Amino acid sequence: MSDVLLVLNAGSSSIKFALYEAHAEPTAEHLICEGGIGSLGHRPHFKVVNSDGQTRHDVYLAEGTSHDDAMTALIDWVETAFPDQHLAAVGHRVVHGGSLFDGPVHVTPEVIAQLRGFDRLAPLHQPHNVAAIEVLARLHPNLAQVACFDTAFHHHLPELATAFALPRCLTEQGVRRYGFHGLSYEYIAGRLPAVAGQAVADGRVVVAHLGAGASMCAMQRCRSVATTMGFTALDGLMMGSRCGELDPGVVLYLLEEKGMAAREIEDLLYRRSGLLGVSGISDDMRTLLASDDPRACEAVELFVYRVARELGSLAASLGGLDALVFTGGIGEHAAEIRRRVCEQAVWLGVALDDEANTRLSGAGRITQPDSKVSAWAIPTDEDLMIARHVWRLADGGR
Repeated sequence: MSDVLLVLNAGSSSIKFALYEAHAEPTAEHLICEGGIGSLGHRPHFKVVNSDGQTRHDVYLAEGTSHDDAMTALIDWVETAFPDQHLAAVGHRVVHGGSLFDGPVHVTPEVIAQLRGFDRLAPLHQPHNVAAIEVLARLHPNLAQVACFDTAFHHHLPELATAFALPRCLTEQGVRRYGFHGLSYEYIAGRLPAVAGQAVADGRVVVAHLGAGASMCAMQRCRSVATTMGFTALDGLMMGSRCGELDPGVVLYLLEEKGMAAREIEDLLYRRSGLLGVSGISDDMRTLLASDDPRACEAVELFVYRVARELGSLAASLGGLDALVFTGGIGEHAAEIRRRVCEQAVWLGVALDDEANTRLSGAGRITQPDSKVSAWAIPTDEDLMIARHVWRLADGGR
């Protein structure tokens, strides 16, 4: 009987997963299947595809199926579908590890209690990430679980890059910049030497993780030295439904002049802003790019402007720029967004190759051979990064 590893990314209305062989350190070739249970709270849809994209399982669960029931259904399906394989461990994507965790950890009751302390810092993600851990701990108390953090890659940021201009007493209580999307950045840092060469990887690189959640990270020698997200996953770039950078005075105005409660403001900033709020149409970049509605065009223009402005800021933190990398759903698939960002980065030395950018599939260079600053698109794989962390913590990875 061989071992397999399960990777989970639990949200408010879905549980996404991937299953990997565990006889060696996982690579993309070790992926067995992936999928998820979506629309929890409504009519949950449980779909699984094999590594070749062929549908393996496609059913609807009972209406009103809870997260607990969905987790039970998922584990039962894995055990039934793979009777000759042993589920050795589960790895969880956990958005916030605060200042406590600088790498993946085995889950214990003490770890769960510590993670619950960060719920308010990532309300869209953290409560659901931790709830999945708690459910599995109840249903399968002997199953090894590992928490992998989106903040860990940024844990050793230079002190200046983490500081807010607030009284020291607040800084000492943990009010600082943490950064997120670290699992994605860690994966890209590992792929960069093979895709772009060691010289590029060792240089001054900005990675743009652009998707429903979006951020950027400045790297030197594949280590994070600055990032756009801060204390929470709300800061920095404009996102699908999150506002990104905002004058804190706006929050005071909403509280005092508009009489909004804290939870109303939270809902506004996290769920009703960003591309959705500006366009009034959608939080999906594909929908907005296909629309001729002026509000959709304005939302796209603002998104690109914010990315280009942060690129200049991060280049300044590096003392220059050698390479720009696009990743995430938008960064990997929206050639038009890459084109617009690169056009606004001409002043930095980016010379786009339009044909390469348009035709790119997978990982590759999208700038001209003589471009002073090279630009690349590299698909990210956070699930694989988590699987590797879990394997390394298991006995076979020591």
